[in-house]
Amino acid sequence: MTIAVAIRDLGAGDVGALLALYQHLNAVDAPPPEEAVRAVFAFPGLRHFGLFAGDALIASCNLAVIPNLTRGGRSYGVIENVVTHAGHRGQSHGQAIIWHAIEQAWAGGCYKVVLTTSRKDPAVWAFYERCGFDGADKRAFVIRRPVV
Repeated sequence: MTIAVAIRDLGAGDVGALLALYQHLNAVDAPPPEEAVRAVFAFPGLRHFGLFAGDALIASCNLAVIPNLTRGGRSYGVIENVVTHAGHRGQSHGQAIIWHAIEQAWAGGCYKVVLTTSRKDPAVWAFYERCGFDGADKRAFVIRRPVV
């Protein structure tokens, strides 16, 4: 039996399934407060995409489109929170959701798309390169807010 796979934008009604999926990204994350959920889904230029197998959310990422004053005023996209349910990895679902986000960025006029990862596994880096990203094009630097 073949289960239909579909990609669509996620909304506030999908939060429960999305937070459950995020446990496959970072199992120690605390759930966000309700006001944070409302703010995230109301934020202009931020979209969450979900890949569903039947009714089950099995892969997701988000795309932030950032307005810009360089590059002729063309926006750029940032993809974050890429996750595939552990039981569905290795089946091209992650690649499909990333390509969908990239297509949406191009359709929105972005001149580039940036993706960062904190994973140190070269297999993860190779996965992103298979999706079309160039790991040698730019260097990312991160600073995190100190825990007080």
